[in-house]
Amino acid sequence: MNEIMEEKIVYPIRINRYLALNNYCSRREADEYITKGLVVVNGKKAKIGDKVFEKDKVELNVKEKGVLKKYVYYAYHKARGIVTHSPKDGQKSIANVVKVADDVFPVGRLDKNSRGLIILSNDGRITDKLLNPDREHEKEYVVSVNKPITNIFLKVMRQGVQLEDFKTRPAIVEKKDELTFHITLTEGKKHQIRRMTTALGWEVVDLKRIRIMNVNLGRLRIGQLRALGEDEVKTLLESLGI
Repeated sequence: MNEIMEEKIVYPIRINRYLALNNYCSRREADEYITKGLVVVNGKKAKIGDKVFEKDKVELNVKEKGVLKKYVYYAYHKARGIVTHSPKDGQKSIANVVKVADDVFPVGRLDKNSRGLIILSNDGRITDKLLNPDREHEKEYVVSVNKPITNIFLKVMRQGVQLEDFKTRPAIVEKKDELTFHITLTEGKKHQIRRMTTALGWEVVDLKRIRIMNVNLGRLRIGQLRALGEDEVKTLLESLGI
């Protein structure tokens, strides 16, 4: 497991950012709690924009039932042709085809022509911790290409491919059959696998994400949604430092 990289707190710091960095909640949620009078600094209710110093005593009043959000986490098998969010020109997004609470959102992206696993949640704390490439969290994909895979292709994909604007990190790549390979990345630039494959003279025919960290797609069918199990959530949050 990769070492968790935590952002160092530099004081004074805005109260909403302080709460987010200490994993109380997301910044947006912090502002809601501050507005509701639930955040107390040195015995006084905090106001939006207040700053915290290192020796200040910060408390989040959780005594009021039903005030704090109950976090939910789902694994979803996105179909090809569905965009993650912000649909245009007749497109359908995940929100258009999945029945979940209004505050549940896709964590990250999976492009329109790809399919597979995406995590849905209402926990804003996990977004940066999961998506920030500096944290090097693993994501695994099954990729089919348009012509037979060679040893040179596998070697370069493993070592890193030089693209127009950056060189990809070393990756775990395993050949499954003549036209299919598994690849595990610790970064996630836009269309990265497609760009890597094209740079070597191949084209992606099908791309499916099957794992994000400890969360596996498993036998989840296209369009299906399942709540993550208690142990899955615990491992995921611990790995993210929450």
